[in-house]
Amino acid sequence: MTRTLTPLLAALFLACAPMAHAAPPAEAAAPAASDEAKVVYHINDASVARAAMNNINNELNASPTDKIVVVAHGKGIDFLLNDAKDDKGAFESQVAALKNRGVDFRVCNNTLMSRKLGPDAVIMEAKVVPSGVAELARLQAKEGYVYIKP
Repeated sequence: MTRTLTPLLAALFLACAPMAHAAPPAEAAAPAASDEAKVVYHINDASVARAAMNNINNELNASPTDKIVVVAHGKGIDFLLNDAKDDKGAFESQVAALKNRGVDFRVCNNTLMSRKLGPDAVIMEAKVVPSGVAELARLQAKEGYVYIKP
């Protein structure tokens, strides 16, 4: 039996060897358009807004075709209000730069109403949505976005 099995294994090995070199490794292939990620960043505390925008910038440098949405509600909307700033300066220029790279910023209208603010309190780079939490849920459940909480 050993005499029969050895030539069969050798023949099988020789037949399969060329196939191992037929296709390039997956990591050598150029990324396809469908490789773009859809990511939603959830901000409910403006103290992490600058770090989140740095993360987004880094993500876009690594994956320029990623589709990114920032959803802010609660205390997280503060960086998207007119004249918002922290100890590093105004937020609007960093938001505008990311907006120019295709990032969408969305602000919760429920938060605006609870704070007695109108949509005019929000910088022009941001869009007001009815509910920040509902927007997060919709993007994940219906549009396939992955969730990041900085």
